[in-house]
Amino acid sequence: MTAPITLSARHLVRRYGPRNIIQDVSIELRQGEVLGLLGHNGAGKSTTLQMLTGALTPHSGTIEICGFDLNRQPEQAKACVGFLPETPPLYRDMRVDDYLVYAARLHRLPASRLAAALDDCKQRCGLQDCGKKIIATLSKGYQQRVGIAQAIIHRPTVIILDEPTVGLDPAQIRDIRGLIRELGTSHSVILSTHLLSEVEHICDRVEIMQNGRLIYGDSSTRMKQFGHQPGFTITLLTPPPLSELAAIAGVASVEAVSENLFRITHDLGQDPGATLLALAAERGWQASQLTPLKGSIEEVYTRIMESESA
Repeated sequence: MTAPITLSARHLVRRYGPRNIIQDVSIELRQGEVLGLLGHNGAGKSTTLQMLTGALTPHSGTIEICGFDLNRQPEQAKACVGFLPETPPLYRDMRVDDYLVYAARLHRLPASRLAAALDDCKQRCGLQDCGKKIIATLSKGYQQRVGIAQAIIHRPTVIILDEPTVGLDPAQIRDIRGLIRELGTSHSVILSTHLLSEVEHICDRVEIMQNGRLIYGDSSTRMKQFGHQPGFTITLLTPPPLSELAAIAGVASVEAVSENLFRITHDLGQDPGATLLALAAERGWQASQLTPLKGSIEEVYTRIMESESA
């Protein structure tokens, strides 16, 4: 069964003076999905996210969150959203508990639910031992956790995170990625990033922005296959002539990487791997390893950008 749509934005346009800085952007998000909004700095990601949260009003287009029109029913729509801007909105001289309670009250959380909500968001964000600490004394990674905690304390359906790992060290990045993956199991998450590794490690689906437009959208799995020639490498201890390998049905090309290692490509949907292994056993080629070819996410991103510029 298809998961319900939690956020739907249609044909968003935002102008700066006479220039459209966001051009006809449409985004759809479903329950339990982590969507990566990918693009270079200045591509329009932050402006788009600010429109989705109601911080900026689009000059044209519509946004619905959990069935509420953001323009006509702003209070109901915004109650369904948690937002972490690129610069976390922290009061650095406040204690963590005081700040999170303040954020909960801004979201109009009833007093009867405050204590439970505070405990829950601190536990999910790994802040159990930080409640009495002044925010300014925390590391940047923990300040980022506090920023995410304020975005989820009212248990919103949709969580929007703008560059949540920027400026963090590798250990902090790993922790925040784990937290975002956990959030994606029970919420809908939009993650803005210019880091390709974020997409590979966190996101179910990807939208790529360039110059204020969406130029590509698909699952992160299919993105890795974009423009990629399928194939594999195989080790044959007593290999036949290349012409014999090339004659196998489905083989598009054969390249000898070394005396015993061969790179074989094939057309999509015509994988000759099983046939080759059967022939190797029959003819004594002594196949020892078959490894599928994989393109890196960086190569895929470059191909997508180049195809758009062509």
